[in-house]
Amino acid sequence: MNNIEKRTFPVLNMHCAGCANSVERTVRRMNGVVDASVNFAANMLIVSYQKGQITPEEIRAAVVSIGFDLIIEETSKEEKQEEEQTRHYRILKRKVIGAWILVIPLLLFSMWLMHFPYSNEIQLLLTLFVMIFLGNSFYIGAWKQLKHRNSNMDTLVALSTIIAFLFSVFNTFFPQFWYERGLEPHVYYEASAMIIAFVLTGKLMEERAKGNTSSAIRKLMRMQPKSAHVLRNETEEEVLLEQLQVGDRIIVHPGEQIPVDGLLVQGSSYVDESMISGEPLPVEKNEGDKVLAGTINQRGSFVICASQVGSETVLARIIRMVQEAQGSKAPVQRIVDRITSIFVPTVLGLSVLTFILWILLGGSEYLSYGVLSAVSVLVIACPCALGLATPTALMVGIGKAAEQHILIKDAVALEQMRLVDTVVLDKTGTLTEGHPTATGWLWTKSQLTDYKRILLAAEMRSEHPLAGAIIEYLRNEEEITPVSLEKFESFTGKGITAVFKGNTYWVGNNKMLGDFRAIVPDEMKNILIQHESEGQGIIYFGCKDELIAVISVSDPTKATSVEAVKELKRMGIEVHMLTGDGQRTASAVAARLGIKHFVAEALPDDKADFIRDLQQQGKKVAMVGDGINDSQALALADVSIAMGKGTDIAMDVAMITLMTSDLLLLPKAFDLSRKTVRLVHQNLFWAFIYNMIGIPVAAGILFPFNGLLLNPMLASAAMAFSSVSVVLNSLRIR
Repeated sequence: MNNIEKRTFPVLNMHCAGCANSVERTVRRMNGVVDASVNFAANMLIVSYQKGQITPEEIRAAVVSIGFDLIIEETSKEEKQEEEQTRHYRILKRKVIGAWILVIPLLLFSMWLMHFPYSNEIQLLLTLFVMIFLGNSFYIGAWKQLKHRNSNMDTLVALSTIIAFLFSVFNTFFPQFWYERGLEPHVYYEASAMIIAFVLTGKLMEERAKGNTSSAIRKLMRMQPKSAHVLRNETEEEVLLEQLQVGDRIIVHPGEQIPVDGLLVQGSSYVDESMISGEPLPVEKNEGDKVLAGTINQRGSFVICASQVGSETVLARIIRMVQEAQGSKAPVQRIVDRITSIFVPTVLGLSVLTFILWILLGGSEYLSYGVLSAVSVLVIACPCALGLATPTALMVGIGKAAEQHILIKDAVALEQMRLVDTVVLDKTGTLTEGHPTATGWLWTKSQLTDYKRILLAAEMRSEHPLAGAIIEYLRNEEEITPVSLEKFESFTGKGITAVFKGNTYWVGNNKMLGDFRAIVPDEMKNILIQHESEGQGIIYFGCKDELIAVISVSDPTKATSVEAVKELKRMGIEVHMLTGDGQRTASAVAARLGIKHFVAEALPDDKADFIRDLQQQGKKVAMVGDGINDSQALALADVSIAMGKGTDIAMDVAMITLMTSDLLLLPKAFDLSRKTVRLVHQNLFWAFIYNMIGIPVAAGILFPFNGLLLNPMLASAAMAFSSVSVVLNSLRIR
């Protein structure tokens, strides 16, 4: 599996969901391709392939052969895609203007100047110009699809306009055929031109609306500067971002965006990291501190040594994650894809059936009605609305989430989140600040400096969040220096042990105290009960079976935790809390937060079992933790959510990452999920209803009752409106 590479390529020249399906099918069939997925709304191909068996150049060649193109260059591909889309939009705009300029005289001739000399011939020339010079992309695309036995919207537009045009040409040069049968030979040149004009107009509006759905990505990309000031031979040079290398020394001036991830090696400043971490206050940075690409230097100049450049920076990973999430497919989209893959052939069959039924039921005098109805069926049944229904809503929803510092890994997570009825919250760092302080020390023995040095050395090796409180107190308050330990071992959910001068020392919770059978003196018990009832954590420190000290640690709850819990309850979500703290501490914190259900002294296995028990009760469970210590529970949960800050984002662990410490993002994420999935369902409903009503009306089902027959021009207008309305409905989230 190590030789499998996953890449995202912008796709050019796609017009509809059928185009996206064609690209996806073509790439999937290639040897060496493991998986391929195309997002029509984002114009993106996400492909996993085996390196050595196939190259991006070969994938591009296959896509070009069916009438589309890929941007495979890794450097500035987003900018190139945006440039190409802007160029395409300008060309499309010119074509739309040109088409309507020619359609106006065509309408005049068809409605009021039918008997003007050479009226039909003038209309023929005007329509031919529209088809050849303004609608040529439809015919080229249809031909390329036909060569590969595929079909898409180009097929429908090309067939409908060619049929209407050829029928009109026949009536122009062979009118006698109809006169001999007592019928009037009508021409429908304006229908061909109007179809092209309306479809082009719909595409123009759709492109503009689709551009708004990817605004979140563009905002993220704007955080990346185009160039950097590199120090080479103590001389400052301006170098393009893609030319930077690991190890480069880069000078960052006040007000500039930091171009890479790196370590500050000279100078100091305050850096605005709000766009990455969501924290509003600038962070002080001194020598040895890490800085991130995209953040803004506020004050003095400083020099950094690049450690991650280009696609390896945290910002680049976030952009890539948002792009992949927007390009991913929800389960409902896969059903839609199967429908759209057979949609065009089905419509072609319905069009032929419509023509046959008109002739069989109405006779030869209804031939022109049969042609018009068949053309109307081809035009009105565009798969675009179906193809855009899901991806546009997902793109806007996931993009909006990213703007609010909520990173959603894929569409499945977004859809699953809507079903969650139970949230399980880890306490430390999720409900609390995660910056504990040591508030009380109780010693059973003399406060020997050696004990403090041993304790400091042991906690410096620990990864537990509470260790930082003891380290900070001993180093900063008492200026203790650590000893050199002979051995160290960590016991998840209990604590740590360390060996110094042959003696085994231990630090941990109540379970660790029990394992070493140490006894808490009676005079300490009441004090500990009081501390625990105030929500303070208790850490025991001992040697073998003797207790040396008890440290109480306070980790204040976040200002937003109480409001976040209230909001989750208001949304009908049941809230649980898990913690490794003792029963009294857990009870005090839960009461303060208004949480009824909690589990204390929970080991990682206990947390996983708790998630499993809730699921067996039929609940849909979301687990919120730090993404590392709670990995077992996160893996089991229906939706896993990580609390992250800056570089600590657990993007690889959780389905969803809340990048800021503000827990109010959690109810916002649930709300966005519900709104987005609701929009998907609305879009799909209207897209299906539109086709279910539109196709029979276009076929002429109302004609026997009230004489209503849908003109192909109106059918093309309705088709254009259906696609645009789906995109505009999705944009309501913004």
